Amino acid sequence: MRMRTIAVPTIAIAALSASAVAPAVAQSPEPVTSISGSAKVSPNKAGTKKKPQSVNLTMKGKISTTGEDGLNKPVVQKVEILFPKGSLYAGGKLPKGVKGKVTPKCSESRMMNGLPKDVCPKGSIVGSGSGRAWADTVSTRVKFTLVNGGAKRVYLFTELTNPAVVQLPVVGKIQKQKGKWAYKLTMDVPEDLQVVAGTPISLRDFNVKTRSKNWLFTTSCPKNKKWPFEVKSFQNTTDPAEFKSSTKCR
Repeated sequence: MRMRTIAVPTIAIAALSASAVAPAVAQSPEPVTSISGSAKVSPNKAGTKKKPQSVNLTMKGKISTTGEDGLNKPVVQKVEILFPKGSLYAGGKLPKGVKGKVTPKCSESRMMNGLPKDVCPKGSIVGSGSGRAWADTVSTRVKFTLVNGGAKRVYLFTELTNPAVVQLPVVGKIQKQKGKWAYKLTMDVPEDLQVVAGTPISLRDFNVKTRSKNWLFTTSCPKNKKWPFEVKSFQNTTDPAEFKSSTKCR
């Protein structure tokens, strides 16, 4: 039996040889997301365990991703915030030595049926804020309402009007920590806030301020006169971004 042979043109062999030794084309670097921010505690004079100091907190943050404008706008899916030792969360009960009433709490089920100001108990709204986001390549405004959820919950009620009206609570889970940290706050962003009307929503910045008495307290200030904090964001298309800083105390 005669075997069939296939002739390969000389020019094809030359081309294959050339491609084998040709230098690889440089690829664009993977996009990197970064987060920065600041925290301010007022008043910044710490209380003590016997006499906790009621405070309010302002947190600002900015999220950005490398790459050409209009591209590489990942969707934030989760945010984690670490609060320092010497801070005290009193969403469920007041600490010893503090007079007054416990901050009323609201539930996620209530806020699924209306705005916090309409469906939550009076006094359960403990803060507010705003932010900006990309709706694909169009800038859009975000409104935040901070609502007490009890001993282990806080809600960041979020409102969008573009590309469609969406009003949903972001659930914040509060866990006690050890060592230099007192608490970890974990907020998982609902899918209905990640993609709205088929459009991905990429958070750009945020500014949230508490405005409630006897909800947050301080009980000590470290020897270096700084309360540390950490913020970490998790995106759908880039690696997690982490930011570490501190705010002065006395």
